[in-house]
Amino acid sequence: MKQQSFNQTKQLVYAALGIALVFVCTVFVNIRLPIASNGGLVHLGNVPLFIIAILYGRRFGALAGGIGMALFDVVGGWFLWAPFTLVIVGLMGYTIGAICEKHRTLPAYVLALAAACLIKVVGYYGAEGIIYGNWLAPMASIPGNLVQIGVAAVIVLPVLAKLRKNVPVSSWARGHK
Repeated sequence: MKQQSFNQTKQLVYAALGIALVFVCTVFVNIRLPIASNGGLVHLGNVPLFIIAILYGRRFGALAGGIGMALFDVVGGWFLWAPFTLVIVGLMGYTIGAICEKHRTLPAYVLALAAACLIKVVGYYGAEGIIYGNWLAPMASIPGNLVQIGVAAVIVLPVLAKLRKNVPVSSWARGHK
């Protein structure tokens, strides 16, 4: 019983740290691109999201990404975007984690990041279309989304090789019992 309680506490701490890392990297490491009519926000919150999802699986990826970035929307005054972000980025983290729980290879990581990119582009295109009531305007945000995922991938893939050697990945963290 004590071991289970400790594991639950450890899981809660990992989830909270993941959420905090994603939030902080989204808030403090961002720029606005002048290429999009919607503001073109590009941030590095995807870096810890990708690392967490790859190392610790779908559950932690979904929680860290969805909650961390939705929290940014709420705190940053983008309230209308928060529910969309929670779902879209949560799904990104879940998908990356699900792919990488089964396959721990570089091609799997690249596939997972490509899947996350597709989810982000399609998800935010749909969200923007709903919010603005215009299905052409969201095209302007696609380049920023691609840059955001591309930059994060270029940072994450080399860092991940180093982290995997030093960060223990237990079976509970990967979502297995």
